[in-house]
Amino acid sequence: MDKLSCFHCGDDCDSSVISFNKKNFCCNGCKTVYEIFSENDLTCYYDLQNAPGSPSIDIQGKYDFLSQENIIEKLTEFNDDNIQIVTLYIPHIHCSSCIWILENLNKLNENVTSSQVNFGKKTVRVTYNPKKVTLKAIVLLLATIGYEPYISLDDFKTGQQNVNRSLIYKLGIAGFAFGNVMFLSFPEYFEVGEFWLEQYKHLFRWLMLVFSIPVVFYAGSDYFISAYKGLRSKLLNIDVPIALGIAVLFIRSTAEVIFDLGSGFFDSLTGLVFFLLLGKFFQQKTYTFLSFERDYKSYFPIAITKLHSNGNESPIQVYDIKKGDRLLIRNEELIPVDGILINGKARIDYSFVTGESETVSKLSGDKLFAGGKQTSGVIEMEALKSVEQSYLTQLWSNDVFNKNKEDGFTTLTNAISKRFTIAVLSIAIIATLFWLITDASKAMNVFTAVLIIACPCAIALSAPFTFGNLLRIFGKLKFYVKNASVIEQLAHINTIIFDKTGTITSHKKSTANYDGEVLSFSEEQLLKNTLRGSNHPLSRTLYDILDEHSIISLNHFEEHLGKGIEATYDKNHIKIGSASFVGTKETPLLNTTVHVSTNNHYKGKFTFFNSYRKGLSKLFNSLKKQYDLVILSGDNAGELENLKKLLPSNTKLIFNQNPDNKLEYIKYHQSEGAKVLMVGDGLNDAGALAQSNVGIALSENVNVFSPACDAILDASKFNKLHAFINASKSAITIIKWSFALSFIYNIIGLYFAVTGQLAPVIAAILMPLSSISIVIFTTIATNILGQKIKKNNKNNEHK
Repeated sequence: MDKLSCFHCGDDCDSSVISFNKKNFCCNGCKTVYEIFSENDLTCYYDLQNAPGSPSIDIQGKYDFLSQENIIEKLTEFNDDNIQIVTLYIPHIHCSSCIWILENLNKLNENVTSSQVNFGKKTVRVTYNPKKVTLKAIVLLLATIGYEPYISLDDFKTGQQNVNRSLIYKLGIAGFAFGNVMFLSFPEYFEVGEFWLEQYKHLFRWLMLVFSIPVVFYAGSDYFISAYKGLRSKLLNIDVPIALGIAVLFIRSTAEVIFDLGSGFFDSLTGLVFFLLLGKFFQQKTYTFLSFERDYKSYFPIAITKLHSNGNESPIQVYDIKKGDRLLIRNEELIPVDGILINGKARIDYSFVTGESETVSKLSGDKLFAGGKQTSGVIEMEALKSVEQSYLTQLWSNDVFNKNKEDGFTTLTNAISKRFTIAVLSIAIIATLFWLITDASKAMNVFTAVLIIACPCAIALSAPFTFGNLLRIFGKLKFYVKNASVIEQLAHINTIIFDKTGTITSHKKSTANYDGEVLSFSEEQLLKNTLRGSNHPLSRTLYDILDEHSIISLNHFEEHLGKGIEATYDKNHIKIGSASFVGTKETPLLNTTVHVSTNNHYKGKFTFFNSYRKGLSKLFNSLKKQYDLVILSGDNAGELENLKKLLPSNTKLIFNQNPDNKLEYIKYHQSEGAKVLMVGDGLNDAGALAQSNVGIALSENVNVFSPACDAILDASKFNKLHAFINASKSAITIIKWSFALSFIYNIIGLYFAVTGQLAPVIAAILMPLSSISIVIFTTIATNILGQKIKKNNKNNEHK
C-alpha cells in the first residue's frame, strides 16, 4: 500500500489516515490546523503567503539542531521531566488575530499546556510535555501556521534584543517620497505657465503617482492592516479613519492623473503618511526611554542569603547573585536563579511557573529552576546563572497566576477612542455630503481633513505615557509596581488593611525575653536550626537573638501557616508557634509571644516587645481622613492597648486571624462595595494580597517576593505610602487634563476642517503634533509629580 502524505504537515501518514474534503491528514490535530487556519482564514495578513500548508523540507531540516539536548537545555527556561517552557521570538506578531492564534496552540496540539503572547516584545511563551512533543515539533508547528520563530544559533538565545527597523525604513521612504513630491508640485502651487513646465506637467504628475505607490502600499501598510484586522474582529479602532483617509486621497489623486483631471493630492498624501510615521517614531522612542529603567532590577528590592566558604551567612541583593554563588533557600522562599541542589531535602512547588500545584522532590545534584518555591525546610544550592538570565521578573508579571483584577481605566480609554472614531466618521460623512451639494470641489478636501485632524491617537496615548512614566518614577523611589493598571486601581481604593507583624512592626528592632524551663544545648541548637529554615518575621527576629550554633541537617521540617513550625532531628522533635499549636493553654498577654515545646513537653515562651515602624502614627493620621483603616493581625490582642494609643480612634483592630480569615474578611467587604488595598509581608498574607484590589508586599531584606502581590514597597519607604496613593490619584487627573486638551484641539481642528479652511497636508502636520504635545504634557506633568514626592521624602527625612 502506498504511503499517503499529510496535506498539512507533509509527513507520511500511517494506517490511521483521516480524510477531509478529499485531503489526507495524519491526525485530528493536523485536520484542526487546516480547518482553523484555512477554512476560517484567521491567519495574520502579513503571513498569508506562508500559511496554511506543509513546511518545506528546507524548513524541517533548518531546525534539526533542536533535537540536540545541549541546545534544548540552553533554549528552555524550565526543563523538567514532564514540563518544558520556552520563550520564542516571533517577528510576525502584528495584531489581535495573531495573539488569538498563538494563545490557542493547545487546540492544535493537545500536548501544549499553554501559550502566552507578549505583544510588546513579540514573544510567545509555550509550556508543553517534552515526553509527547518535542521543541522541534513546536517550532515547526509555528512555522507551518505562518509564525516562524527567530532563533539565534550563535548564543542560543531568542532574538528579543534585535531591533525592529521597519518603522525607520518606512519613515525614510515616506520622507524621501514626500520631499520629491513637494518639489515636483511647485509649478502647480505657483501656477507657473512657462512652456517647458507645461510640456512636462503630465510627466511630473505621473512621477508623483510613482513616488506615492510605495508610500501607500509599504510605508502606510500598517494602518490598512490594523484597520482591516479591527473591522474583521468587529472592532472599530483608531486606524480605521486614517486608512480611509489615505485610501481616499490615493484613489482620488490617481483618478485625476489617469484621466487628466488635475494634479491630485499626492503632496497631502505623502505628507500625511510621513508625519503620521514621524509621530509614531517619536512616541516609540519616548516610550522606550521612559521604560528604560524598568529592567529586571526594579522588581527585586529583596535579598537572598549567601553562604561563604568560612561558614558565615550574609544577605545579598538577588541581582548581585553570580554564577557559582552558594545560596541558602529557606522554607517558602522562591528560588531566584537556576542552580544545582547541594544540601537538604528539596520539595519544590513550581505552580507559579507551570500552573501545576504538585510539589517535586529533588535530590542532591538535581537541577533547580528559578521561580520554584521550597516547601520543606532549608536547602543549599549553587547558582548556575545570574538573575537576569532567569525569568523571575516574568513570573511576577504573569497574570495567568493571578486573579484578573478590573482594568477600568484602560477600558475607559478604549471606549472613548471607539466612540470618538464613530463620531469622526459621522462628521466626515455629513460634512462631505454638505459640500458635495454646496461646492463639490471642496468635498474631498473636507472629508480627508476631518478624518486626519480628528484622529483620537492623542486620547489613546494619554494613559500609557502617564502611567509608564509614573512606573519609572515609583521604581526610583523604591515602590515597585507590576503594571499600569495597578496605579489606576490604587487611585480608587477606599479601604486600607494592614497586617501587623512584619508590616507595621519592624522585626529588625524587636527584642524578646524568654520565660520557662532552661533549654539544653541540644534543644537550643535544634531551635536555632529550625528557625533558620523559616522566613516569618518573628522567626527571623528570634533566630538573630539566639546564640550561634553549628548547622545541622534536620530530618523533618514543616511550617504551618498562621500556626507555627515543627522539626525533627534524630529522635528529638520541636514545635514553635502559638500556644494551641505547641499544646498549652493561651493566657491573656500584653505582648506577642512564641511558645516552644520539645518532644511533646512544653518548655516556655518568648515574649516579644514590638518596635513599630518610623512615622506609623503620622501615616495613619494622614490616611484616616480619606480611608477606612483596619489592622488585621494573626497575633493575639496583647498589643491592643499600645495600638490604641498609636493609631487614630476610628482604626479597626482585629486579632487572631489566620490567612483564610483575612481573605474572607477582604472578600466580604469587597461585596459591600469596598475597594481594598492590602499591605502585608508577602508570607502568610499571600491569599489576602491576591484577593484585594491592590496588594502591596513590604520587603525588608528577606526573600518575601510574592507573585500574588501587585506591588513591592521597600520597608524604608513605608511611611511614604500616602504620598504614593496621592500620586496615583494625580496621575488620573493628568490623564483627564490630557483628554480635555485633546478634545479642545480636535474641536478647533474640526471647525476649520468642516468649513473647508484646512488643507489635508496641514492637517497631516497638526495631527501627529497633537499626539506629540500630549506625550510632552503627560511626561512633564508626571516628572513634576515625581519631584514633589522626592521633595516630600527629603523634608520628612530631615524632620
